Amino acid sequence: MNLEGFLHNLHFNSGKISPPDWEVDWEDAPLPYKIYRDLPVFPLSQEVPLTLKERQVIVKPDLREIGHFLWYIFGLTQCCQSVDALDSTEQTGLMQWLRRFVPSGGALYPNELYVYLKMEDTPNGVYHYDVAHHQLVLLREGNFDSYLSQSLGNRCDMSACFGTVFVSTIFWKNFFKYHNFSYRLQGLDTGVVIGQLLEVTKRFGFSSGVYFQFLDRAVNHLLGLSEQEESVYAVIPMSLKPETTWRATENDKNGTVSSAELCQELTPIRHNHYTRSEKIKEYPMLVKMNESCLMESTESFLQIEEKEKSINRKEQTLTLPNVKRFSYDFASVCRKRYSPGMDFVLGKISQQQLATLLQEATASFSYHNDLDRGQKNSGYRVSLYGCFYGVEGIPDGAYHYDSATHVLRQKRLGDHRLWIQQGMSLQDVNMFQIPICLHVVGNQDHLKMELGYRGYRIQQIEAGMLVQRLLLVSSAIGLGGHPLLGFSASLCDEIYGITLEEKTSLIQIPISSYRFPHRLQGSLHG
Repeated sequence: MNLEGFLHNLHFNSGKISPPDWEVDWEDAPLPYKIYRDLPVFPLSQEVPLTLKERQVIVKPDLREIGHFLWYIFGLTQCCQSVDALDSTEQTGLMQWLRRFVPSGGALYPNELYVYLKMEDTPNGVYHYDVAHHQLVLLREGNFDSYLSQSLGNRCDMSACFGTVFVSTIFWKNFFKYHNFSYRLQGLDTGVVIGQLLEVTKRFGFSSGVYFQFLDRAVNHLLGLSEQEESVYAVIPMSLKPETTWRATENDKNGTVSSAELCQELTPIRHNHYTRSEKIKEYPMLVKMNESCLMESTESFLQIEEKEKSINRKEQTLTLPNVKRFSYDFASVCRKRYSPGMDFVLGKISQQQLATLLQEATASFSYHNDLDRGQKNSGYRVSLYGCFYGVEGIPDGAYHYDSATHVLRQKRLGDHRLWIQQGMSLQDVNMFQIPICLHVVGNQDHLKMELGYRGYRIQQIEAGMLVQRLLLVSSAIGLGGHPLLGFSASLCDEIYGITLEEKTSLIQIPISSYRFPHRLQGSLHG
């Protein structure tokens, strides 16, 4: 299968990308986290703060602060146990998950976090965040400002940054269950992690920028990663200095740099790590897709021009009530966030709640990155559409949320819950209990014209970033959200009438009230 056909089927006909007889070997499942062996470790404080407020006075973080920072992004937060429902067709007995503050398909968490730190109480160098033991593992000691700066095309003042986060993906961690469909999940999972990271960064008072374009092989070489197993998807430097640190739009004044040249500056490292799986099957399409995304030279880095939005003047519009920027207890909201599944119940939704949800999620999505020519991303690459039922003062129907004007643009009136239910491949949510069903929408070409096959990955990441904002705000206003990929994008595109606009639905998020589940769960924070 060629790459073009693979991405088309991945989005519109996922049944064609995986073998029908694929069986999941749960006995040989990988761990949901990576464990390095025989390397220096730096334990992190288990006494994490139970509240987080945006700080007025910013000081350079120490190891304790970094530990809190990483835990709120990706640490183990909860242990859950449940049993099969009495009417379940699949009897798997007692099920147990180790949860984090971000959602993940099947709770498999294919991502890993690495950090480059320059602090007084630890050696300068590159570390892996060991989630299982809440500690840092030293992979390579030294100052790598120049190396990283060149990897990013000299578009970031690394000397002004105290640290850099690398978000990687381990291919096998969810391929073992989802086969080739895992490629779509990996981009979205990366996105929700970055979305959480940026929200945590705000609370700690750090300035950050997301770099989607970098010399992949050079960055993987720095971390000692095998590209047949794992690859970095995003690089996020962090600073205490003003936003002028991020020079994503400046031209490289030091000339073009290639991965091959840069890798020669550092000796290769290969560290022993444990995954638990004894029989790792091959995943040639994932490797092929990853290789097609690699950037070998800084000459290929670019910014994307924002295209002028076409507005259908004949569309009916509904102005949402004005709402102030929403303030909430971030730590409490993270702890409450829950994907209800069959625990959704139909509740009353006010216009005020809907307006708050849509405005806050899109407003908080603005962030510094290396794709936009402006200071911050304006959210034009992904946008929100929704099907609403029984929302106070809003006729049942399908709408596009115009974040610039805070209005709903009417696409098709009517109750569309039956259509959406019929389009779901797994009946794991009762859509008749859902007053708000949102879809993150993006271009059908997945940014391929501008960024090649890397564009698809970036689009999925940005969709995941917006999803995490929606989930946090939903939790803050007392609702639950459940991201779904088992839906018919073609059917939803027809509901919204966006096919001729060359747009498509990327992910579905039903949002509603919910009942508390029948399961045993306990917090893992101290």
